[in-house]
Amino acid sequence: MTQHSRDLSRRRLLFGGAALGAGALLTACTSNEAAPTAAQTKAAETATGGNAAPGKKVTIGFSAPAADHGWIAAITNNAKAQAGAYSDVEFKSVEAGADAAAQRAALSTLLSQKPDVIVLLPHDGKELNAFGLEAMKAGIPVVNLDRAFPDARAYRLQIKGDNYGMGVAAATYIAEQLKAKGVSNPVIGEIPGIDSLELTQERSKGFADTLASYGLKVANRRPAEFTADSGQQAATGLLQALPKIDALWNHDDDQGIGVLAAVNQTGRKEFFMVGGAGSKKAMEDIQADNTVLKATVTYSPSMASSAISLARLIGQGKGMSDLVELQVPKEIVLASETITKENASNYLKLGF
Repeated sequence: MTQHSRDLSRRRLLFGGAALGAGALLTACTSNEAAPTAAQTKAAETATGGNAAPGKKVTIGFSAPAADHGWIAAITNNAKAQAGAYSDVEFKSVEAGADAAAQRAALSTLLSQKPDVIVLLPHDGKELNAFGLEAMKAGIPVVNLDRAFPDARAYRLQIKGDNYGMGVAAATYIAEQLKAKGVSNPVIGEIPGIDSLELTQERSKGFADTLASYGLKVANRRPAEFTADSGQQAATGLLQALPKIDALWNHDDDQGIGVLAAVNQTGRKEFFMVGGAGSKKAMEDIQADNTVLKATVTYSPSMASSAISLARLIGQGKGMSDLVELQVPKEIVLASETITKENASNYLKLGF
């Protein structure tokens, strides 16, 4: 079974009951059926707006890496804005510092303040795993955001984008477009982000696995670092190495600004490009349809907003109103969607 299949199976297990809304649960109860369970009754009650109503005061501690590019900046901004939407949430943010060690020190200070819940996007999930274990042992639930802790005991909830699914979505779009154009033996390039991160490795694996299912493969791969400057440098090298390209996947729309700059410098227009994450600028370029960028696959920083909302529910001992279960799930993986000229307007509000 592939990692993608395991993710899908896990999501089905977590959300198997989500398809039945509270109203459906109530109307399905006829005189010949058993009365609703306590969990079903609770789901019906909270679906009417109980979760949104002010409740127990919750202090949420938050830490994310410094905003060295747009996606990370949006993570912090979304978290702050979401916390501000609740009158019963106190938001305490600590600086993450330049690396995992600095973030660990800041988190120790936060831990001593004993917040009700901690939402944490770590510099590196593996390096901050020990902190997650420490906080959980101290009775403070941890919401692990985006960069995964390897130990399930280190978090109460893990919420992240589907990195493998990003690769699947990008490769599927590219393969189908090439097939429609009748291109045989295409030359495909790839510009990933930081190669040492597990999330980058998952994205590349999803891309390679899906291309292989179409009988295709990557001709040249040049890692960047999620920044415009590194994207330009990586793209320059890739374009020099490949005198002809049919398609290119760039993992990150922030570094994509540099990738497009390199493309414009060379005047190359013989290929089309797919981006990653779903920045507002990328969506606007896709709508304008005047560059090689024709699509992007989502990895939305809106996950930070969801993390705050779910941290609030965890702190208040509540579950999700659309689920029958009494508690927030252990793990949530957000699907990666493909944005094209045809549907970009629907996604602009989520762009960063």
